[in-house]
Amino acid sequence: MKTFLKKIILQAGEICKKEQKLLKPSDVDFKGKKDLVTTIDKQVEDFLVNNILKKYPSHGIFGEETGRTNESSDYIWIIDPIDGTTSFFHQQPFYSISIAVQYKGQTILGAVFAPRMGELFFADNDSGAFLNDKLICVTKTDKLVNCVMGTGFACLRANLSNNSLIYFNKIAPKLRDIRRYGSAAIDLCYVACGRLDGFWEMSLNLYDIAAGAFIVEQAGGKICDFNGNTDFPAQGIIASNRSIQKDLLANFK
Repeated sequence: MKTFLKKIILQAGEICKKEQKLLKPSDVDFKGKKDLVTTIDKQVEDFLVNNILKKYPSHGIFGEETGRTNESSDYIWIIDPIDGTTSFFHQQPFYSISIAVQYKGQTILGAVFAPRMGELFFADNDSGAFLNDKLICVTKTDKLVNCVMGTGFACLRANLSNNSLIYFNKIAPKLRDIRRYGSAAIDLCYVACGRLDGFWEMSLNLYDIAAGAFIVEQAGGKICDFNGNTDFPAQGIIASNRSIQKDLLANFK
């Protein structure tokens, strides 16, 4: 299953790289005023779903575009065909394909591929987390003032009045700096490999974070919701190394 997952996510990345250069305004539709979806999102998800079901016909799917199928299966593939569609449409490199595999409700495999960077993040529940086959781990930074963190604003895209700006204004002045990449899956993987010390966001869906959160945990990091519990992403998501989690979480009280 590991080899198959890596194969299809790399193939999906090649589709993205080819089609991104050819995108036209007519290839874009809107889920909301600010929430884009392209014909390529659907094309990539169809490619992934068709290949998964050909290989594992009894497995279930939860895809951003497909929705849920065969939910009674012990195995569920959780797919975000293009995480960071706005970046993808605007010809920027910070987008990714995200796939997690759950068995009886527990994630056992996760992969995030950033095609334009040529970076494949991968984790299983036996061997740890990897970037292009090199073992990765979270940072050991233990003070917020020494941290670089990432966040995102799906809440603003959804025009929610209860949004993340209040947390941004509390946290950003305490840090060395903030980064905004536009793909939660990439943000989480950057925590896993030490490029970011932490990440938080609200108003995300399971397919946005399932693979990335698993990769963070397998890289030695910690994932929780805004209350310090495990109801993520419904109650927000925080990813960090274990040394700063308590100090970071205090800003959400």
